[in-house]
Amino acid sequence: MNFENQLIFFFSALGAFNGFLLSLYFGIVAQRKKFSNYFLALLLLVLSIRIIKSVFLFFNPNLFSVFVQIGLSACVLIGPALYLYSVSQLKSSNTIKWWIHIIPSFSIVIILGILYPYLGNRELWTKFLVKGIYFQWLIYILLTGFKLKHILKKIFSKNIKFNEVEVWLLSIFAGVSIIWLSYNIGSYTSYIVGALSFSFVFYLLVLLWLFKQNKNTLFFEEKVKYENKKIDKEEVKLIIEKLTVINNEKLFKNPNLKLSDIAKQLNISTHQLSQLLNDNLGKSFSLFINEFRIEEAKQLLISSEIYTIETIGYDCGFNSKSTFFTTFKKITGTTPAQYKKTRFQKQNN
Repeated sequence: MNFENQLIFFFSALGAFNGFLLSLYFGIVAQRKKFSNYFLALLLLVLSIRIIKSVFLFFNPNLFSVFVQIGLSACVLIGPALYLYSVSQLKSSNTIKWWIHIIPSFSIVIILGILYPYLGNRELWTKFLVKGIYFQWLIYILLTGFKLKHILKKIFSKNIKFNEVEVWLLSIFAGVSIIWLSYNIGSYTSYIVGALSFSFVFYLLVLLWLFKQNKNTLFFEEKVKYENKKIDKEEVKLIIEKLTVINNEKLFKNPNLKLSDIAKQLNISTHQLSQLLNDNLGKSFSLFINEFRIEEAKQLLISSEIYTIETIGYDCGFNSKSTFFTTFKKITGTTPAQYKKTRFQKQNN
């Protein structure tokens, strides 16, 4: 192996090896931090397996067929992992039905691998199975792009800034798309292009991730103080439309709901959401959420004969009976009991 090939081997293999180590890191810390880390760990793992196979096959054409089959089979999980990680970052809920995206496709490729192993069916794999896997990968790239469309639109919008989550998700999405493209043009250039592109993308993402850990860095700085400029009108309209998720999914029933939780759900910064509530809606976050809770309580007070007033308060997201009574009177001008009595009197009349 000459010096040029040694450099190519070093850089392509190093990216795959470090990707494997980083996947272990995210897999280990995921439970302590957030569920989405499992999907990021899976994405890095299957990409690394695919790249390692490419590197060794490029420099050793006589590589055992079982390793080639494992590397190609791993590709079937790249698209689902990308999609699931992006969706889990956009949603605060951990109730994503991940098995729908992973188990069927992975089971199919395993069964086909057993029935038609790469050894003895190389032509079938190269002409049909691999193309099918790459097509499935592309479908998930498009699905992910659809989920990120509100972020992608910002690229063509003026005076709209990206928050750190949006920058990170766009980077992951672009990186996986570049790797997919590199492998598909590999037949026109060189097979090792995919592995080298992974190493390039991987180290850019690592650099981005390291900057992300330091909130003082230029790339991820979120200013604590509001800027003099108002939020763009189109952005305000979009955020207000998204705020309906609070009522649709009954998020206000969580007594420990925080501004940051809603901001994450909407995929905006906490400062941007706070500015919107104060400048555009003229409300504090506490009042904004309590209005949803009181509206829910009003409905329960006139429709439920089973629960006590105190129970209704807890069910609507209040931490205590006194807080519920005080907030109810502040917003409606009357107590829960008086409101219930008045409503029944009107209905009977």
